Amino acid sequence: MADKPKLVFFHAPHTRATGVRILLEELQAPHERRSFDAQRGALDTAEYLAINPMAKVPCLQYGDAIITEQPAVYTFLADTFRDTQVLSPALDDPDRGPFLRWMSFYGSSFEPALIDRYMKHSPAEPSMSPYGSFDLTVKTLARQLEKGPFFLGARFTALDVLWSSALWWMLSFKMLEDETGVFSKYVAHVNKTHPSFARVGALDEELAAQFKAAADAKEAK
Repeated sequence: MADKPKLVFFHAPHTRATGVRILLEELQAPHERRSFDAQRGALDTAEYLAINPMAKVPCLQYGDAIITEQPAVYTFLADTFRDTQVLSPALDDPDRGPFLRWMSFYGSSFEPALIDRYMKHSPAEPSMSPYGSFDLTVKTLARQLEKGPFFLGARFTALDVLWSSALWWMLSFKMLEDETGVFSKYVAHVNKTHPSFARVGALDEELAAQFKAAADAKEAK
């Protein structure tokens, strides 16, 4: 089997890239990580804009290919590194369609709905809105998670890395109400059964502290 191209992971602590760092650990995927201090504008530089003009993470470089956008990044990694850990249904698996559905639902419906609500933005008219309504979006997610224990039932997939890391962040900042407890129960189960979440979280906290210390020292000079 031919060697895979080199994988470079562009990352910043306390961003959407944290979940991808967890996924890479779960997959045991060989990669080079390049971390940036996004809190102090390090993504908005000529160096990084040449890679991703959107100045966002996560971002991957796989050989000559650039992969951005969370659904693409998660699906690409899960499919590419199936030889070490199977975290995505195969193309002929009945769960493949639901896997892609919920992977896309996060970025196309759920996060836009949450951000609109959090920022107190009025949603677009139903015919123009990507998510329809906030309440329906949240109820649709809750109904899926109530089936548990993971997003696709008994099998843990890359979906759970994306959704549990995102929901943990949203619950922590009180962006999402959890009257029935379904979201916190789901996040707790994923974190309990997969220690990589806590490990990577601690590593990201440590790196963020290092970036802050370096910035403070530079400012003090």
